[in-house]
Amino acid sequence: MKRLHVHLGVHDLARSIRFYTTLFDAEPTAVKADYAKWMLDDPHVNFAISASNAHKGVEHLGIQVESEAELGEVYSRLKRADRPVLEEGATTCCYAKSRKSWIADPQGVAWEAFLTNGEATLYGDSPNLTAIAAHQAKSACCQPDKAPQIACCG
Repeated sequence: MKRLHVHLGVHDLARSIRFYTTLFDAEPTAVKADYAKWMLDDPHVNFAISASNAHKGVEHLGIQVESEAELGEVYSRLKRADRPVLEEGATTCCYAKSRKSWIADPQGVAWEAFLTNGEATLYGDSPNLTAIAAHQAKSACCQPDKAPQIACCG
């Protein structure tokens, strides 16, 4: 079963945790000094917030899968979306070990497709999402088949 992923950058983590706990009527499933996550079933979403990222507001969206087969299905869709795909592969991000790829929609909104396969003690490295969106916007008109070469932040 696939789950929508939404990640927001926030200014005040504690205040945001209180707000979203009330909004969702659920306690976070993970809380760190700079991060919190709710794995909700109604709606079926992985909702995360973090205070350490420079971008505040919607940082990125994603599709979280539960199996290799589902990951292959979503990766196939990314490749058919006629946009450059950043295949990150195995990575540590948001206190989780995952396999993932990234794409930006025509407006520059970053999307990830990922399979989580373990927990991590560190936040980890994430690609520079602004650079992905900017590169993909430029590549879309000039080199649609070329995957972006983006350095990770962190």
